Amino acid sequence: MRLFVALSLPEEARERLADLATGGIPGARWVAPENLHITLRFVGEVDGPGARDLDDCLGAIDAPAFELAIRGLGAFGEGPKLRALYAGVEPNPALMHLQAKVASAIARAGLAPDRQKFRPHVTLARFKGDPGPKLGRFIAEKSPLALAPFPVDRFILYSSVLGTEGPHYVEEVEYELERVGVY
Repeated sequence: MRLFVALSLPEEARERLADLATGGIPGARWVAPENLHITLRFVGEVDGPGARDLDDCLGAIDAPAFELAIRGLGAFGEGPKLRALYAGVEPNPALMHLQAKVASAIARAGLAPDRQKFRPHVTLARFKGDPGPKLGRFIAEKSPLALAPFPVDRFILYSSVLGTEGPHYVEEVEYELERVGVY
């Protein structure tokens, strides 16, 4: 199975982000609204026993619930190396703490470490080529994007099934975060 660990988004946030897909950016392959999420850690291909070990390690994570906000737009790469358009995630120490615990759990499960630095975001669209100046204009126009903070009280182990229409994500296991006080 191809696995990753992520935070799901509330319906209202997914709808607001999906509304951006009407932007008319050349070559943009927009992520389906039901697939919008914040990846904590991509895991990759894992066999059955490895998935069970991963589930055990993720299930042992003890972290508090928190609030998160989505703010602004950006792009990974530029020109011919442009890869994706994303919505940013406001800096949050609780998110960074949870992500570090997830990365540690994955390492305890014996799976390969992630070589990329964690940069919280929601991927909105992917590109195979340079969309030209329309992307810059789109980001400038839509960048005041600010969604209302939402509670994060769980994280999810997803599987990714690749299909002709793009990937389809399946929630495999949901892990509750500790609800302490008001978030």
